[in-house]
Amino acid sequence: MRVNEITETTKITEVPSPFCGIGTDDLSIQVDGESLQVIENGCRINTPNFEQVITDRCPRIKGKDVSLEMAVAEAANLLKDTKQPVIGGCATDVNGMRALMALADKNSAVVDNISFKAAKNNFLALQDSGWMNTTLAEVKNRCDLFVIIGCDPEAFAPRFFERYCWNQASMFLDDTAQREIIYLGQPPKGNGSTSPNGKLATTLACETHDLPEVIAVLRALVKNQRIMTDTVAGISLVDLQALADQLKTANYGVVTWAAGSLDFSQAELTVQMICEMVKDVNAAGVRCSGLPLGGKEGDQTANQVCGWQTGYPARMHFSRGFPEYDPYLYDSQRLLEEGEADALLWVHAFNTQATPPKTNVPTIVVARSGMVFEQEPDVFIPIGTPGIDHAGHAYRMDNVVAIRLKKLRDSGLPSTAEVLNAIEQAL
Repeated sequence: MRVNEITETTKITEVPSPFCGIGTDDLSIQVDGESLQVIENGCRINTPNFEQVITDRCPRIKGKDVSLEMAVAEAANLLKDTKQPVIGGCATDVNGMRALMALADKNSAVVDNISFKAAKNNFLALQDSGWMNTTLAEVKNRCDLFVIIGCDPEAFAPRFFERYCWNQASMFLDDTAQREIIYLGQPPKGNGSTSPNGKLATTLACETHDLPEVIAVLRALVKNQRIMTDTVAGISLVDLQALADQLKTANYGVVTWAAGSLDFSQAELTVQMICEMVKDVNAAGVRCSGLPLGGKEGDQTANQVCGWQTGYPARMHFSRGFPEYDPYLYDSQRLLEEGEADALLWVHAFNTQATPPKTNVPTIVVARSGMVFEQEPDVFIPIGTPGIDHAGHAYRMDNVVAIRLKKLRDSGLPSTAEVLNAIEQAL
């Protein structure tokens, strides 16, 4: 870390972000006491998250300020003797997630990540038939054809194209501006996919709910199957054939999708179709890989830690003395709505807008300072944010790099791990 003194403030460079999911690590942030200002390489996601001011410093019980020790004791009291408590949110760093898992094990709780409803589309496909996926570094250094299905990387991470498509230096491409970008589904809403030389991305437009049919036909064309129609969901078969041919002639094609954008029934089958198409291209002797978009605000971190410790992603239960995984049965929203849960512990260290679901069961919230509730929880403990208030580790979207998050200021707020460890010990 390079730190330069600027009058009465401090400038910290090469700051990694836990917010955008793509491992942005080149931010420059000016620190003035507890005030942060992104002065270089910010974006509409990272800048407001880093610059958010601290509003809550004191834990609350039923809306009244108390000490941290009292809040921890009350949280433990609410969890004690519960039959089926639920731990939701699960948005934190590696150490915070490890503490969460230890607490769930001790208290026989259900663990359900806030983004699992979308991620389930990926997990079901992966568990059923596997996939061949790549990394952001491979996209940056090798990809010459980037096919985007049903999503917009720029909406996911505003600097995605700048960082991984239009990078000036590449190990295996002479000119990254010559990369071919093709959208299948909705067109881009910004201009990030436009190359440095002004070349626009190609769009084969269709409605999101038509993607299952379109992908099925595209895969058939990749496999040289005959299709008896001229158009599919408004897309010319000639254009789909051209895309199939491009996939089979590219030096390194990458197909990306976002499970959360596939908002239709049985979307996991479409993810599986995409993954099988990637395999078909490789079977034809051409390198091609998938790249699922996801992993903001600790999503991949939660799944990684769950995977290390149990062999499963989230949506598991510890009541039998061992982790039991079921992506449908242990849906926390269903458990709360149907009266099967008797307590809720909500953990979210990044996003103050990610409030817990409304419920009548005792609720404990361990979350970033500034979270505003429609219904005040029984216990609220404000915590520091990894990468701002304390150091930590978080996984970026491709799951291969654990980003080393820096501490930027002394806020006095405890970390997720400190609070959850204290609750576990109080039990």
